Amino acid sequence: MTRRPRRNPSPAFKAKAALAALRGEKTLAEPFDVHPNRITQWRARPLEGASGVFGAVAPAEAAPAEDVKTLHAKIGGLTLETDCLSGALGKAGPLPSARR
Repeated sequence: MTRRPRRNPSPAFKAKAALAALRGEKTLAEPFDVHPNRITQWRARPLEGASGVFGAVAPAEAAPAEDVKTLHAKIGGLTLETDCLSGALGKAGPLPSARR
């Protein structure tokens, strides 16, 4: 007995099956060749989110955690510090532990 390959239904197919189940046009598994429990799960998703369709307020964009100017100043300070330290290290020469 061979197994058929796993099928991944498209979102359009899921919507079509869920709407047919909501309308009660057809029995759940008859035309779609899908297990009835799967169609029941697909049907529940639009019902859960239906309240958002009617009058839900769009979430306001969250303010950034830190101001962009502050972050740029921090980057500039770190860059300056890195440059100073690399210059000092160059003047000091190689580390004694690096010699063999």
